[in-house]
Amino acid sequence: MPENADHQGGEYQDANHLIERIRQKDRDALAEFIELRRPQLLAFIDKRLSDQLRKKIEASDIFQDLSMSCLGSFESVDFEGRDPFRWLCQQAERRIIDSHRHHFGAKKRAANREVGIHGAGPGNEGAGIENDLAASMTSPSAAFSRNQKEFFLAEALEQLPDEAREALKLRYLQGMQSKEIAEQIGKSDAATRVLLSRSLKRMQEMLSENVAFQTLLAQNR
Repeated sequence: MPENADHQGGEYQDANHLIERIRQKDRDALAEFIELRRPQLLAFIDKRLSDQLRKKIEASDIFQDLSMSCLGSFESVDFEGRDPFRWLCQQAERRIIDSHRHHFGAKKRAANREVGIHGAGPGNEGAGIENDLAASMTSPSAAFSRNQKEFFLAEALEQLPDEAREALKLRYLQGMQSKEIAEQIGKSDAATRVLLSRSLKRMQEMLSENVAFQTLLAQNR
């Protein structure tokens, strides 16, 4: 067996052991797990940084903020049945969103108001969540809790395929028009519009079945 295979097997066992300790509320285990997964987390963050944001901040900065904030909030998180690495990736994405908001928030919100991908007429199934989705992508991650719509929007977004998730983020986080998004993801403008529309519709379907989200919606929270 190749030496690197032995190494990977050992790392896998180490990760599983740490995950068990994390689920037993061992904070030190999370710190060790973050360090073990540092290369993967840095790669994840680097892939999601826009060219604009790279001029303002580095992946290592996001990683350091991620590490401190996740360790700080460890006691309030229920890891039972949850993949810690996936959770860390979700937290990393939220910090990237926060950074975009901090550096480009006002400009991007203006772009979202001025440039509409969809109209508000009949047949636009996703229009009902567009404003909430845009708001969730430009809200500080500290505001995300089970008592707010942003939490469930973020969860629904994570369940979409990578390409759909990326297209929506380019639209609502960076304020890109469909033609610009098409260039980024390698599709035609028409196909990109269809992708955006179907992705919004899929999110709406998921959220329509979410009782907690619908309750918050009714309460206008």
